[in-house]
Amino acid sequence: MSPPPGGTWVLGADSGGSGLRVALAELGGAAGTAGSGAACGSGAAPGCATGAGAGPDGGAGPDGGAGPDGGAGAGTGAGAGAPVVVRAVGTRVFGTPVPTGAKGVDAGRMAERLVGTARDLLAGAGATGRPLAAVAVGAAGMAGLGGELRAVLPGALRDALGVRRLALASDAVTAHAGALTGAPGTVVAAGTGLVALGTDLVRWRRADGWGHLLGDCGGGAWIGRAGLEAALRAHDGRRGGSGALLARAEALFGPVAGLPGLLYPRPDRAAVLASFAPEVAACADGDPVAADVLARAARHIAEAAAAVHPEGSGGALALTGGLLRLGDPLLVPLREELARQLPGVRRVSAAGDPLSGALHVAATLAAGAPGLPREPGLLDTYGD
Repeated sequence: MSPPPGGTWVLGADSGGSGLRVALAELGGAAGTAGSGAACGSGAAPGCATGAGAGPDGGAGPDGGAGPDGGAGAGTGAGAGAPVVVRAVGTRVFGTPVPTGAKGVDAGRMAERLVGTARDLLAGAGATGRPLAAVAVGAAGMAGLGGELRAVLPGALRDALGVRRLALASDAVTAHAGALTGAPGTVVAAGTGLVALGTDLVRWRRADGWGHLLGDCGGGAWIGRAGLEAALRAHDGRRGGSGALLARAEALFGPVAGLPGLLYPRPDRAAVLASFAPEVAACADGDPVAADVLARAARHIAEAAAAVHPEGSGGALALTGGLLRLGDPLLVPLREELARQLPGVRRVSAAGDPLSGALHVAATLAAGAPGLPREPGLLDTYGD
């Protein structure tokens, strides 16, 4: 845990509604020197940037969730040509999110957390006072709510930590980088919401991610809302209702007549809606209405992936996110839809999560490698 203080250090951060995760890593030399860094993969330090190319295929199957996949060996940057081995040496997790206000994500609070955490992690690695070669921050809402971050963080991190290069990315970009380790292809991030992001390493294409009021079709909130609508139809005696989902809704929320008062005033209503998605999955085996909700969700997810997948790139497709834990009631129709809408596209398990993706972006930036395409609001870079 105490590597020589002369190494090259990078910091990655993953910021979203569930909190902030920060990891420190050391760059360990040229690609192909697998022995020069600690092994990533099964049992690796959290946030380890794993694997080469598009991640492991077969074995775990195409529907593996986020997180490092076993057997990856040393973590080498690849795909976009990052000639580095990343060795994660420490991680810190904040259970509360960085606040968001009228100006977007609070840049002052973000800088405060990053600076303090970086100093603590560097001290724990025996590298007190060493500058950070690069930092990459992936944040939810970066495109629309990241203006203050883009204005404040480059100078704040340079002054406090000697950061030479900084990347500010959408969390969809860091999810892509973590899942495919910089290779061309498509990643679908399916949780409370739903967004698909594809690249041929020249430009990005994005589908959905518009939030639970305007989109996120097929995501957890969408499934939960459709399930609750079916419950209310059964309550009213309208066609398309489900008595099974009505019973589940009343067990979870109480009398369904109170649902509007419960949901509409809450700022976290997307999460509340998504909390009903497992109930829909639990009913799907014996209830055709619930099964149809998940079949439609699968169709929406596949449509988003097909809309962004780069033609002719040979790129892979990875699925990430907590929604995949719904299991076969969603995954079986999803496999069928993906085979129909993206025939011949290779599906792989995600090699890593958004935090490992942030470390990958930071490593490529520190090494001066080409990396993933820059695009305002999706991936902005700063420094020499």
